[in-house]
Amino acid sequence: MDFFLTLTTVGILLLYALPGFILSKTKAVTTESLPAFSKVLMYVCQPCLTLYTFDDIDFTSALFGDMAIFFLVITLLQLVCIGAVYLIFRKKQSEVRYRIYTIASTFGNCAFFGVPILESLLPGTNAVVFSNMYFASMSLLGWTVASAVIAHDRKYISVKKIVLNPAVLVMAVALPLFIFGIKLPERLYTPVSLVGKMSTPLCMIILGIRLGSMRFLRMFSCGLNYLIVLVKQMLFPLLALGVAYLLPWDEYARQAMFVLACCPVASVVLNFSELLGEGQEDAADMLLLGTLLSILTMPIMLLLL
Repeated sequence: MDFFLTLTTVGILLLYALPGFILSKTKAVTTESLPAFSKVLMYVCQPCLTLYTFDDIDFTSALFGDMAIFFLVITLLQLVCIGAVYLIFRKKQSEVRYRIYTIASTFGNCAFFGVPILESLLPGTNAVVFSNMYFASMSLLGWTVASAVIAHDRKYISVKKIVLNPAVLVMAVALPLFIFGIKLPERLYTPVSLVGKMSTPLCMIILGIRLGSMRFLRMFSCGLNYLIVLVKQMLFPLLALGVAYLLPWDEYARQAMFVLACCPVASVVLNFSELLGEGQEDAADMLLLGTLLSILTMPIMLLLL
């Protein structure tokens, strides 16, 4: 893929963080406001993003089959990587920092970051719909496996947590509409799409606010942080690309999996750490470092396509 197109696209996304950074530095907004912003993002903007991306795609049995396989494959890949990193750090799982590393090494910002990237790099394809399958998979794992790892408590692995979470609930609405070809009325589609498209700017503004309150020396001085970013943003995508080429997909579907796998450390890593009250500073370090380094890692990795 075009290096400069990718670089420009990622650069523009990172610029969205600037207003949040300025607001934080001028004390106009503090980190105490972030839980409220995050709730708007997760419970309002993300569902609208899912609805409008499904509404833009026409159902075919072949596409639906590819989506189902994509969901299964990306779920297995994430489980394998989480398991591998967990085993590497198994003797240090009593320290929350290593539990955050375990999840940050795999979870990527596939929705808020991935959708605009796919729209820019793979226009005229159905690539964007795969971001929904990726996010649904990550949410399932987030409310169960990731929560169990971060909290160091297996009680989070339950059927209730799998079924009753925002991503699954909105998919329960979006998928039937998609399968039966029911389109949102124009008067409803317009506001839904507008709110959905707010997801990326709002996500990056939240990152900017968090960045404005960070101690940069802490974030940049730990060598292990860079290693985890390397695993997430370079090694994990290579694994995903290799598996994608073993599957009977159209080329754009393979490219979509690779692009989404290249996305930086997911904002949900921080969201879950704040929700569980564990490792917030470590999660913020990983999220911000991964996002900042994505200006280099994504353009370089996408040269492989």
